[in-house]
Parts: sequence; structure tokens; C-alpha cells
Amino acid sequence: MTQTPFENLNPDRVIDAIESLGYLSDLRVFPLNSYENRVYQFGIEGGDPIIAKFYRPQRWSEAQIREEHSFSLALEEAEIPIVAPLQRDGESLFSFGEHRFSLYPRRGGHAPDLSDLETLYRLGQQLGRLHAIGKLKTFDHRPTLSLQSFAINSRTFLIENDFIPPSLLDAYTTLSQHLIEKMTTILETTPFKPQRLHGDCHPGNILLRPDSLWLVDLDDARNGPAIQDLWMLLSGDYSQQCIQLAEVVEGYEEFCEFERREIPLIETLRTLRLMHYAAWLARRWHDPAFPQAFTWFNSERYWAEHILELREQFAALDAIPLRLPDR
Repeated sequence: MTQTPFENLNPDRVIDAIESLGYLSDLRVFPLNSYENRVYQFGIEGGDPIIAKFYRPQRWSEAQIREEHSFSLALEEAEIPIVAPLQRDGESLFSFGEHRFSLYPRRGGHAPDLSDLETLYRLGQQLGRLHAIGKLKTFDHRPTLSLQSFAINSRTFLIENDFIPPSLLDAYTTLSQHLIEKMTTILETTPFKPQRLHGDCHPGNILLRPDSLWLVDLDDARNGPAIQDLWMLLSGDYSQQCIQLAEVVEGYEEFCEFERREIPLIETLRTLRLMHYAAWLARRWHDPAFPQAFTWFNSERYWAEHILELREQFAALDAIPLRLPDR
């Protein structure tokens, strides 16, 4: 039987890993909501709780993890509110048996209300600060967001591994190919300069309180267009998204120039995320945590709804891009 990635990672082993670094656990270990990796909050005798992240084996190389840590620590040094890994004797990546892990301070907060324009302005400010540093160079080891990795490879995996029901295979195969062709044209005619990104800046990776705002989880950090870190903050109809984007950009441009020419990429990036997400679930389906957590996945109904979503994106790719007020 094939061993699953975290089969032997139980609370006792988590405590042993943490205590191997010289911490004294108070034996309180709580799993947190994470599926790609395994994340735990654990109590420390005489101190504040700490967060431990155990990396999914074979997902990132050591060089890629260290590059993410280096970026996070540079942002922290610039006093950007990022939750960066803790260091012990100058080291931020640790090993225990076959597991690699890192430690983080616990930060409080809740997902932001993205209908609140003041919140969008604050987020724009912090993303502008993040990108002002991110654009100084690109990652050497971490990947670049691309049509190949997010759409073409996703499509190939789903088809070749028989995830699409036979009754929907022709519809998915044809539609996904047409989407790839249309996105190819958009990407070729909408140039952008790749830079280091957060990579997955959705509301679940933002912790907000009245007196604080934290960006967390750079696990998906990669090179790509700056707009990738902004479009997931937008929702609602066309006019609402235009207002929201204007508020984000107003805060953003206090610290970093915003590339307006990237706005036409928004629906392409949304489509790439949808295709990649479906394939991500499929690739992880052998991990017992996924069928338990995503019970709605891989049914005929799921794939029918996914195809409908992709059809809506096919139309959205031809829609008029969001507009900002004239300068």
C-alpha cells in the first residue's frame, strides 16, 4: 500500500519535532485548517503559542522553500505586516525524520470584509509596499505563473487520469481547449513584467483587526503579474469591481506604481485559477484528508458545474476590462 504524505505525522510526533529545537511543549497541540501542508498550533511552557507548518513532501524543493523564507524575512525587515518564519540560530527551515517544517508566531484576526472600501484601501497600501520590494528582482527557484502550469497541465492531468465523467468529456475537452487558445492570445497581447508575488492573496490569507492587518501564507509565492495579488480582492458586478479596484489602487500607488496595462489579465487569471484548482483537488485525491474535506468533489454534478463555470469564463474573457478613473 502506498504511504500517504502525512500518515505518520501525529500529535506526539509534532511535539517531538518541536522539542527537538529546544522548546518545551505544554502538550497542547491543535490542528489548523490546512490541506496542502499540515499546520498546528502548539503551546509552549511559559510562552505564547507558536504555529508549526509541516511541508507536503516533494511539493517544493529546499531551495524553493528557502527562497520563500528569504522573501518573507525581507518583507518583515521592511516592517511590512507579513507573518514570516521564526529563526533559530539563523535557521528557518528544520527537519525531523522525513519531515521538513518551519515555525511562525501566532497572529490573531479574521478574514476582511471586502465590501468595505476602507479595508480595500488598507490592503492596497500593504500590497503596494510588498510589491515595491517584490519587483526589485524575480525568484530564481520558485515558478512563474503560466498558462502551461495552471491550464494546459491541469487539463492534461484531468483527462489522462479519467477524472472527467464520460458523459461530459467531449464538452470539457472542447471548451478547455478553446479557453487555452483564447487565453494564449490575451497573454501574448497583454505584456507584463513578472515580479515576486504573494501568489495566493485571497481573504483567507489575510488577518484583520481594527488595529492590525497581517498577510499570511506565502506558500504559493511565485513570479507573475502584479495584478495577480489584487484581483482576488474584487467581487460583485462590473461597476462594483471598478469601484473596489480604484480603492485598492489608490492605496497601492502610495508605495508602488500600478501597471494599468495588466487589468485585461484579470479574467484570464481567474480562469487559470479555476482550472488549476480543479486539478489540484484531483492531484491530492489520494490524500485521505481531501475526500473527507471536499465531499462534493469528483461527482458528475461537480464536473457539470465546473464546465458551466468555465463557459461563463469563456464569455468573460471577451468582456470589457475593468476601468479606473482617469488620472
